[in-house]
Amino acid sequence: MALAAGAGSRLRPLTLLRPKPLCPVGGVPLVDHALERLSAVVDDIAVNVHHGRRSLASHLDGRVHLSVEEPEALGTAGALGQLRSWLDGRAALVVNADTWTRATLDSLLVGWDGVRPRILVAGPPELTPRVTLLGTLLPATVVAGLTAEPSGLYERCLRPYAARGELDVVGVDAPAIDCGTPRGYLDANLAASGGRSVVGEGAVVEGTIDRCVVWPGARVAAGERLVEAIRADRLTVLVR
Repeated sequence: MALAAGAGSRLRPLTLLRPKPLCPVGGVPLVDHALERLSAVVDDIAVNVHHGRRSLASHLDGRVHLSVEEPEALGTAGALGQLRSWLDGRAALVVNADTWTRATLDSLLVGWDGVRPRILVAGPPELTPRVTLLGTLLPATVVAGLTAEPSGLYERCLRPYAARGELDVVGVDAPAIDCGTPRGYLDANLAASGGRSVVGEGAVVEGTIDRCVVWPGARVAAGERLVEAIRADRLTVLVR
């Protein structure tokens, strides 16, 4: 499952133009990066949607099982609770659609006993509130206890299991960036491009750009000079 129902408040004003999972990194929408990682290891994929539902549903049409959360978003645990009938007794592998990484999910699955919850994190194998979580693997017995009500996996599952010494944590040395803020979003694009500005399809750059992201169809006019900025449609976000 790719989690994609959040409001993207920290990424405003970009998320006033499109939902966070559709913001491109390296020219590819974030949600598609998540689907690529998942499809390498599983056959059936679900994506939950709430904020930006129509745009996401159109983009994902026919590609995944769409889990619509109404009238409110259900959080990371509630999202799985709503999918229990679709999972039909299977274990669940969960990723965030707003995290860019080059890490694959293979190391999360290798040697898993199917009993203990397991997480993949960037860096040392430890669970902290600020860790960058790259994947969560939950056995069917844990999923069976989740309900379709607003709640978070960290509070409902990860922290309690870690406190009892029953959570497996796998660390990976790979770039991983939370794209929830303009700074993180810009950094992810620059990491994906090797430090070069990223210019989307159909964008026109007549001015000068340095370590920038220019969305598809956007324009940087002659005489403009942008440094560490995001040009999205007619909007400019200066990242400092």
